Amino acid sequence: MKELFLPPELSCEIGEIYRSMVIVYDEVAREIPLTCTGCPDNCCDSYFLHHTYCEWAYLWEGIRALDDDRLDRIMQRARDYVARSRQAIARGERPQLMCPLNDSGLCGLYEHRLMICRTHGVPATLIRPDGQPLRFPGCFRCQEIVTGSYPAETDAPAMDRTVLYQRLAQLETRFLGERRGFLPKIRLTIAEMIVNGPPKDIKST
Repeated sequence: MKELFLPPELSCEIGEIYRSMVIVYDEVAREIPLTCTGCPDNCCDSYFLHHTYCEWAYLWEGIRALDDDRLDRIMQRARDYVARSRQAIARGERPQLMCPLNDSGLCGLYEHRLMICRTHGVPATLIRPDGQPLRFPGCFRCQEIVTGSYPAETDAPAMDRTVLYQRLAQLETRFLGERRGFLPKIRLTIAEMIVNGPPKDIKST
């Protein structure tokens, strides 16, 4: 099967979307204020699922730049993560395992980290395609700050994810083109994206 590569212009565009996410995130974090400095937790052990082929392909752009030794270590950690997470799910538990890209507490592919990794932490709002509004309270440390500083949760500033998600969805449509109709929907952890290899065009030989 043929690998799905991001065209250079789409790779640049997804990088710009990610940078926009960081700017909005930092604005909200400063206003709350929220910082990760000294936090006893690490968001990299959160069980996140990712849903876009374009992000999967972008992640692999970063993976390809790794040297062989580092890639081998990450691949082994990813295999271990997949096995242990499946065991936890079989027990009816939500996995809480360190992301295989985490090196001594920091993301080893920071410039290629995915959307959820960039937006988790501060409060956020989202208008779904069906018009339903959603609000996310942020990480536990953020919730503690909001509880102690604002009369109500909804009084705290929040990151509006709607436009950013829409831009990513539009980029996904352009990336997949006519393939969008037959490629399966994905719900993958970063570890699964690593173990499975880069995304493939299932109709190619």
